[in-house]
Amino acid sequence: MKEAEKMLKTALDALKEKMGKEISVIDIRGISVLADYYIITSGDNINQVHALVDNVQEKMHLCGFIPRSVEGYREGNWVLLDYNDIIINVFSKDDRRFFDLERIWRDGRFIDVED
Repeated sequence: MKEAEKMLKTALDALKEKMGKEISVIDIRGISVLADYYIITSGDNINQVHALVDNVQEKMHLCGFIPRSVEGYREGNWVLLDYNDIIINVFSKDDRRFFDLERIWRDGRFIDVED
């Protein structure tokens, strides 16, 4: 398994464990050099957003993956975790609808997270 796929699986497992809402995974390898995969999910409130982010960081760290940057944690409305090969976006419900990243990245290939 390639490193990006291992990161993707680890992050998805962590998000599912803390009940991330409407998890989207977009393969952006063919349209961007930013990363290979873009993950988008949301929490019902700031506490769940923090729980999702904390769990992802813990699970990724245990696998030896360190984020290049983490943005927005204090506010908790939109937290961005940049792991080079994957970028994870954890939103509050309202901010997710407002920014609508799925629309912005619609040229990417959406991946079924159940696979």
